[in-house]
Amino acid sequence: MSRISTLAGAVTCALALVTGTAVAASAAPFDQAPGAAAAEAKVDPVDWKPCNPDPSKPDPGIYDCAVYPVPLDYDNPSGEKVGIAMMRRRASDPSKRIGSLFLNPGGPGGSGYLWATTTRFGAEVQSKFDLVGFDPRGVARSNPLKCFKTQEDADAVNNRMVGVPVTKAEIADTLDADQDYTDACSKNAGPLIEHMSTINVVRDLDRMRRAVGDSQLTFAGFSYGTLIGSTYAAMYPNKVRAVIVDGNVDPDLRLHNGLEYDRQRAGGFELALDEFLKRCQTAGAPRCAFGDGDTRAKFDELRDHLRTSPITLSNGSQVTLSSFTSEVASALYSQAKLAPLAKSLQATYQVMRKPAVAALLAPKANVSDDEAKQLTVNVPRALREAPADSEYTADDSYMGVNCQDKPYPSNDRVFPNAAKAWEKESPTFGRYQAFDAPACASWPAPARDAERFSGPWNKKTSNTVMVIGNLYDPATQYKFAQRMQQELGNAVLVSVDSIEHCAVGRSAALNSLVTRYLVDGTAPKPGQLLKPDAEIFPAV
Repeated sequence: MSRISTLAGAVTCALALVTGTAVAASAAPFDQAPGAAAAEAKVDPVDWKPCNPDPSKPDPGIYDCAVYPVPLDYDNPSGEKVGIAMMRRRASDPSKRIGSLFLNPGGPGGSGYLWATTTRFGAEVQSKFDLVGFDPRGVARSNPLKCFKTQEDADAVNNRMVGVPVTKAEIADTLDADQDYTDACSKNAGPLIEHMSTINVVRDLDRMRRAVGDSQLTFAGFSYGTLIGSTYAAMYPNKVRAVIVDGNVDPDLRLHNGLEYDRQRAGGFELALDEFLKRCQTAGAPRCAFGDGDTRAKFDELRDHLRTSPITLSNGSQVTLSSFTSEVASALYSQAKLAPLAKSLQATYQVMRKPAVAALLAPKANVSDDEAKQLTVNVPRALREAPADSEYTADDSYMGVNCQDKPYPSNDRVFPNAAKAWEKESPTFGRYQAFDAPACASWPAPARDAERFSGPWNKKTSNTVMVIGNLYDPATQYKFAQRMQQELGNAVLVSVDSIEHCAVGRSAALNSLVTRYLVDGTAPKPGQLLKPDAEIFPAV
């Protein structure tokens, strides 16, 4: 599939349609307010078995795995079950063990199973907590939501989608393929497709919390995982021990107006791109390979050229508008990818400007045509981490969650109309983001019919929630983190001056705050602005 899950005045009628559908079904009763007596329902404990995360290497002997059953439908808790795949890294100092730290990497649709092996947290955290990773319902190893029976069937639909469709033919083909995709989901996905909203993931998480014997939840959620963490805090405010949300969504906007949320998300990518280009120009070539001349003008020239024709490299491969946009978006997720991105941009720019000009530009930039080939690759719509248990090993949980959580219009023509408007204010990512969700217009279990939690998020939790935001986070822009802190009833915001999606593990100063928060329950002081440890463009 040529689009990735990244990703503005949208047309007025589109926004009105979205607002009109943003009515949530009633949710099950939530936890009582802090201090109130609430009986803790008993659940079966997790049946852990020793396992090796990487069978190709010697077993370190510190991991256990399990599949924990939870209700498919919480309105029928004794009915059909869904198995949640879990992995834990046992606390290295059992005598000082505090409890379990549950982890979710985002997505939606991201596999958290192997996050039990993460090194984002320091030695003290690893010594005092079991690190517990899990695949949420419908994801990877946990009853994966599948819209196709074979890879051939999937490719026949997905390969007709264009990530950034511009022409009438590209738009028509993409919308037709999206309709065929949702038809396949309706036919093949089964009853799980009606129970993929975040409210169900949060209920599963609370069951797992009880199943490992913790009286309160300790959790770190990244990207979409921040919606899980914030929703848990709202549903079970008295069960919050320590919740970290890093790379934050805006819960209220996301659950009430999917189209406007996506418009603002496109703006976040533009802010991150602009800051990258500014810092590249300040560093200059050769520290930043794209830093010779006006970086903004060069980038815009590249993008605008690709809107009408691809750039063919010496090996015959082509940089298209879709591959270019998806690769730039992907690179902005990680600070470590920015210097390589600069080399790819410079190499592609040289090819576009023809050999004579390229010869003048190449010595200072020190790049070759070979470095442009990265921009020929279409980043897949979502990361997949599923065992090869069938011919079609991917899952369709990304759309399964988003289309149930985020209300969209039921007329798919809204999306190309939005794209035309959005690209005026977000010229690189507006059209790209607008075509992230046309499938939700015809999704067989849409938000307007789903049971979902749509706020408010302002319950006062028993302990403070730690909110973390990068100033130039592309996928979840900084103002989303500010809104998250404001929407929650008891939260503090820590900021990091970085171009990257999520921050834990990228700053020693931040990790010190994270450790004290998790271990001691000491909430950070508000108003802190930290720096990442690494430089984007280190001195040559």
